[in-house]
Amino acid sequence: MNQRKPIIAGNWKMHKTLDEAIAAARRIVEITGDVTEVEVLIAPPFTALSAVAAVIRNSSVQLGGQNLFWEQKGAYTGEIAADMLRSCGCQYVIIGHSERRQFFGETDETVNRRISAALKGGLVPILCIGETETQREAGQTFSVLDKQVRKGLEGFFAHDLASLVIAYEPVWAIGTGKTASSDQAQEVHRYLRDLMAKAYGNALANSIRILYGGSVKPSNVRELMSMPDLDGALVGGASLDPQSFGQLVHYQ
Repeated sequence: MNQRKPIIAGNWKMHKTLDEAIAAARRIVEITGDVTEVEVLIAPPFTALSAVAAVIRNSSVQLGGQNLFWEQKGAYTGEIAADMLRSCGCQYVIIGHSERRQFFGETDETVNRRISAALKGGLVPILCIGETETQREAGQTFSVLDKQVRKGLEGFFAHDLASLVIAYEPVWAIGTGKTASSDQAQEVHRYLRDLMAKAYGNALANSIRILYGGSVKPSNVRELMSMPDLDGALVGGASLDPQSFGQLVHYQ
């Protein structure tokens, strides 16, 4: 039986002013206050982290950053370090999101360095991986994911990765309205769990939480989450409205 506690994580991306973020966080706390069987996480923009942390402080809602740099400090204009995220109240950080890879030159190698920085800084990294539509149509899904996982986690041992979360987000399903079927998602999640077992052993493979992301919404979340190897969702658009996000959290 699956003993892994699911995570429903909202990635707000480049949305919400400070006041909007505070209001949304307050509403999410109200809507999800009675939830204990699911871990609730929101990742606001950097400008709202401290304010949102104050709003959720006495709730079960967790806070995450959307990215981090691999150095602790220095002349890196526009970047943010693990300690800075921690000081704002973050417990998690999203790393390697497809939009970071697509628009900002993120690579498997830089993802690896960011994961190292997150772990050293006491943050739980959420490693995002996924194939494009062209890669899926070419039958390259598993080879792409294999490379992203192996390169992204190169140099780590099983004990290093005890807190790691993986988020499978097929690029063709992010913000497009397209969603992997529950069977497609389960097939990939099973592959990823088997891949982790071969690389790091069954104990880590059985305990690691693997989230699905890609046009998850209230109408499809229950079916997706019914799959045995799906341990929650990393949600974009549907997390921006607290009511919609609350429905996702209450999927059970």
